[in-house]
Amino acid sequence: VQLVESGGGFVQPGGSLRLSCAASGSIDDINAMVWYRQAPGKQRELVALATSGGATNYADSVKGRFTISGDNAKNTVYLQMNRLKPEDTGVYFCNIVSRKDTYWGQGTQVTVSS
Repeated sequence: VQLVESGGGFVQPGGSLRLSCAASGSIDDINAMVWYRQAPGKQRELVALATSGGATNYADSVKGRFTISGDNAKNTVYLQMNRLKPEDTGVYFCNIVSRKDTYWGQGTQVTVSS
């Protein structure tokens, strides 16, 4: 199973983007769906997490602006990003953790700049 992210791009501060992460096949026994990001020269950081039980968690820097969601029927994870800031710039990676394995996407670039 491969994960493919899309939806990244260039946006002005205050704008919105919706990232998608589509799995090429079904993934059973998912424990968590996670979005990470990596800014230039910085370590990869967790942005948003959703557990199979419905709990969500967000980095303090994105709380109230980003929302993670999933569509099991489409094997897709989303990250809705609103009121974007220049410091949100980076490569965003999707990660799905199942009972048996962990899956990563290749990343999608998000650039927030005026």
